Amino acid sequence: MNNSFSRLALVSALLTGVAAAQTAPAEVAVTGAPQTADLRLYQNFAEVRTPITVSGRTFELRLPETVVGGLIPGTLDIEGLRYSQAVQKLDKNALSEFEGREVKLLEDGKQSAVTLVRADDLTIRDAEGFYRQVRLEQLAFPALLPKNPLAPRWQSTYTVAEPGSGTLSYLTRSLEWTPRYTLRASGSSAALSALADIRNNSDMAYQIRDTELLAGDVNIDDGRMYREQYAPAPMLTLTSGTGTFASADIAIENRATLNGLYRYGLSQGFTLPAQATVTLPFMQPKLSTFERYAGLNTSFSNQGSKGVMSRFYRLKADQALPGGQLTIREENRLVGQVSVPETAAGEPVEFTVGRDPDMRYVRSVQTLKSDKAGGTYKVTYSFESSKDRVTRAEVSERVYGKLVTVEGATRREDGAIELRVDVPAGGKASKTFTVTLKNS
Repeated sequence: MNNSFSRLALVSALLTGVAAAQTAPAEVAVTGAPQTADLRLYQNFAEVRTPITVSGRTFELRLPETVVGGLIPGTLDIEGLRYSQAVQKLDKNALSEFEGREVKLLEDGKQSAVTLVRADDLTIRDAEGFYRQVRLEQLAFPALLPKNPLAPRWQSTYTVAEPGSGTLSYLTRSLEWTPRYTLRASGSSAALSALADIRNNSDMAYQIRDTELLAGDVNIDDGRMYREQYAPAPMLTLTSGTGTFASADIAIENRATLNGLYRYGLSQGFTLPAQATVTLPFMQPKLSTFERYAGLNTSFSNQGSKGVMSRFYRLKADQALPGGQLTIREENRLVGQVSVPETAAGEPVEFTVGRDPDMRYVRSVQTLKSDKAGGTYKVTYSFESSKDRVTRAEVSERVYGKLVTVEGATRREDGAIELRVDVPAGGKASKTFTVTLKNS
């Protein structure tokens, strides 16, 4: 490789096959431009598909350190080109191009010319011919160094059967997407909107031709028991006339489902910068159901209790909702944030945003019968509201056992006892039910 090329550019180059003899290794073209690719983005990883052309018999691939760090082992492949072998290895660090060359040594406030003998342990030879090791910060180089210049570089070399074109593909955790929702409520009305955050946590920019967002349960066995964690990338919001983006009119469109996975496609390509997040308008589902209520989830007990309820919401959307973060705003004021799971169209989404001190309850229990065979209990809930509107109070008590009889309340399919009471503004209400438990 020509030593006049910047090593920073070498490390940032992704791929381009160039002509080479069968016995000589192919070179990687040096380019600072974003790499052209198609993306299939999942919610915690991505599949990158990049077109390649190999005019010789070998093809060498180098990826930036952050891309390699997120690469899922065993997923790197070339489609459309037959290859006889692929060798993946760690190469020398970026300073190796300066081995045997003159660099400057800064020592004792003086600068002198020395020769870099070994880059891996920074061994130099001074003007008197003596060898010794120095620190990196003592050396000055005639070219800009990349980040982590002492780190070994990763490379993969393919030997192909014949020249041609194909597609390089790999799975990486350096790229991902997540939806985030905003529920805006005012009075009895509410609207739900969503944004899609597309994150690039690597040091490599991509020129995206086609993007597909996929949501659903996709398991990847990468041989690790933990997920790679990366520092959050700076936020870039796509608006009209911003920087490198050619157009702000990118729309996210529904595509056919794929065996339980929801698919969405971008209407046009875009540039995904390195270490950045691109945010796009995602969807605005229509709500067929929107409810506020004071809720309490607990377990059945033959002992009384009291406390405050929690603020709950329930909604149903006309579209499937991929799992993501939901921000709730009432009268344009933030009232809470929660994570919601993936939900099919028309299925209820229920969540709580915290305690509701304006709705208090007292639960009293009267034992009507108790012996070895079981027992019968009369449960009364008394509610008191300080709110300025009628509020629905909903209680769910988990009760275990098949031999359970409930009167005065509903027994759900999951076995829980459910009761609902409308509590007037600034008023009180109560509800009583009877539970009979049999041991056999």
